[in-house]
Amino acid sequence: MKKKNKKEATQNHAMLFKEASRYLVGGVNSPVRSFRSVGGDPVFVKQAKGSKIQVEDGRTLIDYCMSWGALILGHAHPEVVKALERAIRNGTSYGMPTRLETELARLIAGAIPSVEQVRLTSSGTEAVMGAVRVARAHTGRDKVLKFEGCYHGSADYLLVKAGSGATTLGIPDSLGVPADFSKHTLVAPYNDLAGTRAVFHKYGQEIAAVIVEPVAGNMGVVPPEPGFLEGLRKLCDEHGALLIFDEVITGFRLRYGGVQDLFGIRPDLTCLGKIIGGGMPLGAFGGRREVMKVLAPLGGAYQAGTLSGNPIAVTAGIITLKCLARSRPYRKLAGVTKKLCEGIQKAANAEGVKVRINTVGSMFTVFFTGLKVRDYKTASSQDSAAFRKFYHALLQTGVYFAPSPYEANFLSVAHGEKDLHRTLQAVRRAIQTREM
Repeated sequence: MKKKNKKEATQNHAMLFKEASRYLVGGVNSPVRSFRSVGGDPVFVKQAKGSKIQVEDGRTLIDYCMSWGALILGHAHPEVVKALERAIRNGTSYGMPTRLETELARLIAGAIPSVEQVRLTSSGTEAVMGAVRVARAHTGRDKVLKFEGCYHGSADYLLVKAGSGATTLGIPDSLGVPADFSKHTLVAPYNDLAGTRAVFHKYGQEIAAVIVEPVAGNMGVVPPEPGFLEGLRKLCDEHGALLIFDEVITGFRLRYGGVQDLFGIRPDLTCLGKIIGGGMPLGAFGGRREVMKVLAPLGGAYQAGTLSGNPIAVTAGIITLKCLARSRPYRKLAGVTKKLCEGIQKAANAEGVKVRINTVGSMFTVFFTGLKVRDYKTASSQDSAAFRKFYHALLQTGVYFAPSPYEANFLSVAHGEKDLHRTLQAVRRAIQTREM
């Protein structure tokens, strides 16, 4: 087959995107996939294996999106695929209890220090919705405090942004969300313990829960400042609120027991997704038995889903967690990620390009700014035009980063030395040949 040149490849994806746009809103089923942040038409994936994706124009790209962090074992991991082939022959959905659900819940509870009981869902968004409902039911309070720049799924009352000042009532950040839906959502700056304390000073007796990404993965892999998470734990204890860790991204990504095990802080509730599904749609939330018992059928807080605990998704999750428990690849993954990020920094320094690389474990993001990125405001101040040029230069040389400067990139156990070598070659070429 004739190898397509750059122009033919661009035309191929443009035609596919045009056709998709006839039937799918915006041509995609999730906004960030549309390439609005970086410009151009998105690439369409045909198949994937290990660290690589093959796109519809025939090119093979090194993938650092990895289904937004879900594929820590890499694409089409042999053990996962084999288990799925067996599971599908037994049926794809029952809407009834299975032993598989119990096995996955047991693995999660055995790994996450704060979790005694689990409720499975079909997505991370559903997990967050369930956890917030449990917190409100358990405390008898309505308000929830979140942090600017932290994303917790598409539930109406969490799609809010902060106004001026450290303490702000939630303002809808999406059309179609009535103000009444978010009036009980409070917002404080991430990594600002003083601002958070001010919110508690004003609303402490009304706050049911604080929800936080312990490592903020949707504004550029921003780690918590020393004492921030510990301070949240203390404030919640002092005011009778529950602390919810949204570990949909970080759960089983940075450590087998999650960020809470890494930092030694126990939340009251934990939200999970991505990796626990092994590439299939799956989420979960869990916590102490005394808190979780408010859920129906034991309590009055209702939460349900026809496909919750789907046997195919649960099978992929079980195999993934067993592989991680056996191999514990976290230190090696962090080392490989550090090597990659140091290479990117060195290439930028050589050309006098200011970059700031945020990295935690096997997650990283590249910002074209000289500022230390510690919160939403400094993340927003990066040079987006430079990132767009950098992004497309990488894409043209066979490297696929997440198509947004604010989304995390991820490594998997399938990424090897050859991948790093090729990626750093592409990075050097991108920085040398583009005006940053």
